[in-house]
Amino acid sequence: MNTRQLLCALTVCSTLASTAALAGNAPLQQVQKKWAECQYSTPDGDEKEQCFQHAITRIGSYLDKEPGNPELTVWLAINKASLAGAQGGLGALSLAEEAKSLLEGVIETSPQTLDGSAYTSLGSLYYKVPGWPISFGDDDKAEEMLKKALEINPAGIDPNYFYGDFLAEEGRDKEAKVYLTRAMQASPRPDRPLADKGRKRDIEATLGKLK
Repeated sequence: MNTRQLLCALTVCSTLASTAALAGNAPLQQVQKKWAECQYSTPDGDEKEQCFQHAITRIGSYLDKEPGNPELTVWLAINKASLAGAQGGLGALSLAEEAKSLLEGVIETSPQTLDGSAYTSLGSLYYKVPGWPISFGDDDKAEEMLKKALEINPAGIDPNYFYGDFLAEEGRDKEAKVYLTRAMQASPRPDRPLADKGRKRDIEATLGKLK
């Protein structure tokens, strides 16, 4: 086999492997794509809420077929938390509580799932929801969770963004810039272009608020 034939063979093998991976993770990829569409391409208001509600229903149907799947469970939690954010107000806190419980379950059994995404998502909940006696918000726990996420995925766009955003909310602007810059420089995710584009807008917005 000459060099050209070898390269062609490797390309075919790589393509087949990618295709197999896509087929094996089809529900997960559909869920991730749907979330990005709801979060970044759907107008705020009833339409966005309905989008997340439909996504939650779809994930529930997937979990009926794969009970306990940690990846889908993380994304169920993310969608519930996102729906809570879209709804706003005290009425959304029950959704945040449900998301928290789901993420804690994943952390207990499969903490490395999706590069520690459960830690990232739980950390973001801890600093975004109100604290006691209204809800479970806790800045110390938020920082603990976000740091654990960074230990698992130090170069990821999401853990760096959320820790940077947390630091910005804490008034720790100098530290925030470090992590937000790392988030902006994170390697693109070829299978999640819309999510990357939207997240970079989030990063730019937070950077724009810093002194």
